[in-house]
Amino acid sequence: MRRFAALVQALDETTKTNAKVSALTRYFQEAPDADKLWTIALLSHRRPRRTIKTSLMREWAAELADIPLWLFEESYHIVGDLAEAIALVLPKPQQNSDQPLSFWIDLIMSWRSKDDISKKEEIISAWSQLGHRERFVFNKIITGGFRLGVSQKLMTRALARSIDGDEAVLAHRLMGNWTPDSITFHQLVLEENPQDQLSRPYPFHLAYAVETPPEELGDPSAWQAERKWDGIRGQLIKREDNIYVWSRGEELITDRFPEFQFLLSNLPNGTVVDGEILPYKDNQPMGFQDLQTRIGRKNVTKKILETTPVVLVAYDLLEKEGMDIRHHPISLRRQWLEDIVAKANSAHLLLSEIVAFSDWKTLATEREQSRTYRSEGIMLKRLDSAYQVGRKKGGWWKWKIDPLVIDAVMIYAQQGHGRRANLFTDYTFAVWRGDDLVPFAKAYSGLTDKEFQEITTFVRKNTLDRFGPVRSVKPHLVFEIAFEGIRHSKRHKSGIALRFPRMSRWRKDKHPKEANALDDLMAMLALYGD
Repeated sequence: MRRFAALVQALDETTKTNAKVSALTRYFQEAPDADKLWTIALLSHRRPRRTIKTSLMREWAAELADIPLWLFEESYHIVGDLAEAIALVLPKPQQNSDQPLSFWIDLIMSWRSKDDISKKEEIISAWSQLGHRERFVFNKIITGGFRLGVSQKLMTRALARSIDGDEAVLAHRLMGNWTPDSITFHQLVLEENPQDQLSRPYPFHLAYAVETPPEELGDPSAWQAERKWDGIRGQLIKREDNIYVWSRGEELITDRFPEFQFLLSNLPNGTVVDGEILPYKDNQPMGFQDLQTRIGRKNVTKKILETTPVVLVAYDLLEKEGMDIRHHPISLRRQWLEDIVAKANSAHLLLSEIVAFSDWKTLATEREQSRTYRSEGIMLKRLDSAYQVGRKKGGWWKWKIDPLVIDAVMIYAQQGHGRRANLFTDYTFAVWRGDDLVPFAKAYSGLTDKEFQEITTFVRKNTLDRFGPVRSVKPHLVFEIAFEGIRHSKRHKSGIALRFPRMSRWRKDKHPKEANALDDLMAMLALYGD
């Protein structure tokens, strides 16, 4: 655990990519295989399931620290992170354990079948053996909120360097629904198993957002434009007479979308299609919230299939007749994709439409009309671009429509977490309905650290009431709230819900009475609502 905790600290202390990769590379060269396997799992979001209620952890930590629970809770709200708060209040360890990471994770996983009394004895024993840094990591693993501040891409790069291997090959091997319980480090990283390739998807190619005028991309004739859809990015695979569907988050979601089994007889073996899973009815996309009703369900009922049918809008072909074709230009892959979709002739597999344009001004007009298509904007892909691994600049760009905006009044504030634990960064916003303010959205991103500090000072001086960690404040501050979509909601007092709300700017130039009204949001709902 010491080696892993030292890695966590090293990654936390730098923002430099090369330093992070170097720290990971050294770790993979030195750590035992079982620890390396669990590190890969943690960095690719394969965390152990939570085996202890956090409420019990708080009680046990307060008891061991010999402080009242209310004092621990107050400390926790100030620190902002449960794992760190527990590590800080516990007394110094009575022993010094040198057990590896895998030992402690095995212990955590064993708690699934134990009662609370046994769990308490073992967690207190663990706390008494681990130093502050190791306790923090141990607690993080238990609570499931573990983030190392490094992407899976950087982890894969470091792993490749540690074994002198090919990064692209490793990225492919790390895909899939493996767990440290089902595979060894040697099998996952070093051993080639043809059977593993049967259902395994390819690493996804991601696009950067257009940040400069599109004219700077050069000759329009060198680019292919498509609509950017708001669904679930996925890969549909047919190999050896089996259909598999993978999400961009590397989750096997075949069972959640049984419609795609109809493609079993329509696609040739050795086919991998990249596209967007969209709720689709009456020849048009439905709202993303409709898709959300299916994402979390293990059992897809007949009623769900009827009310929220889905399609795969195909926009790339990655494998043809069992051959990896990602290195070919998209202009050629597109031709092959068109042929595959045409021969499939299925209502469940649609071809992504090419948006014709002769100049950037014409495409800008198409982009502005995106909401009429229930689209998020435009995707731009160089006709000579290969399908790469991860996010690469140059070949693919996403040109999203400008967000919708509304001016709102801040009425509640709550402290943040982690490095923002001492600042009020999480806010609730309201708009006017007559002389009353009606809350309609929460947001916590979009401002600078300096602005958060300034708002924190305001909150402390202008608190009207407290509700646990939440403070009601004088309705004096106005902010412009940006969001991607709006819809009806029976759960919210305002009757609406926003998609991805965030603060786009602090309107110091506006008086609270100049903020928007609920009627303005309802007008937006009529125009742009799902």
